[in-house]
Amino acid sequence: MWFLIKISLPTLLAAVLVAGCGGGGGSAVSAGDVAVVGNTHITQAQYNALVAQQKQSAGSSFPKQGTAQFEALKGRIVAALVQQAERTEKAKADGIVITDKQVDARLKSIRQQNNLANDKKYEAQLRQQHLTDKEVRDDVRTQLINEALVKEITKGVSAAEVHDYYLKNSQLYAKPQSRDVRHILVKSKPLAQSLYAQLKTGNDKLWCTLAKKYSQDPGSKNNCGKLTVSKGQTVPGFDAVAFTEKTKVVHAPVHDSTYGWFVIEPLSIIHPRQTTPEKTVAPQIKSQLGQQAITTWVNNLTKTYCSGSKIKYQVGYKPSPDPCASSTTTSPTTTQ
Repeated sequence: MWFLIKISLPTLLAAVLVAGCGGGGGSAVSAGDVAVVGNTHITQAQYNALVAQQKQSAGSSFPKQGTAQFEALKGRIVAALVQQAERTEKAKADGIVITDKQVDARLKSIRQQNNLANDKKYEAQLRQQHLTDKEVRDDVRTQLINEALVKEITKGVSAAEVHDYYLKNSQLYAKPQSRDVRHILVKSKPLAQSLYAQLKTGNDKLWCTLAKKYSQDPGSKNNCGKLTVSKGQTVPGFDAVAFTEKTKVVHAPVHDSTYGWFVIEPLSIIHPRQTTPEKTVAPQIKSQLGQQAITTWVNNLTKTYCSGSKIKYQVGYKPSPDPCASSTTTSPTTTQ
């Protein structure tokens, strides 16, 4: 919907913004349901609302009923509603309660951000989007539930875990030795030797002229052959010259069986290896570990509901492929 922040938890359907699912009593599929998840009934009205939103958004490209494209869209919408129902039930079981006051505060903030603080403007926007205030509030409540779940899931990422990850993956946070060089790459040895002979006593202007005319390296030929290379990230012959030879000395051509002949001149000292301090990357690592925890949590929640008969679908509404098909369960979902 136009006003929502995307759900923070990974979803099976990143493109579908899902509405909250109302709680139900029994686990049987009623006439007005498209599915039941545990004790939560996903109603036809909720499904219809999402279809209407998708139709308005897609315009003339919205698929016609009965087509394979429409069935695929229907399956994605139902699967998203099922997944959100699982989260809502889990939040309730964990004691997560979202109050009307919290919903009011978030909706007020959303309206202000979208220049809809005025009630008449807000109501006009609702009419334009074919929404009701209740549907908006239900979606806001869903967002707050998901945010609370994310906070609960990720709060267990400790400083010790961050430190351990940093040590085990130290190569990710280190920059290798580097050096500024200039070079010309050509295909033939005679041309390479001719260029070497000219450049041994040449100047910057000559390097620019010859690099632009002859070099086969598109990344440096228009920069007078100049580039900065990192140790171990170029072909062996080039790497050896770049990190062993003297500065401002043109080296005799070196050959690589894949690329051809290189005439190379190191231009700077060898810049030492640099390591990014742990404190600098700790927030990034914590976020990454948090995302891994969320993914594990989502997968485990899916497995929990895919076991037994905790998900039931109305005839004609079971997604294809069934989200539970990829779950490592022995008991498939049932269709009534």
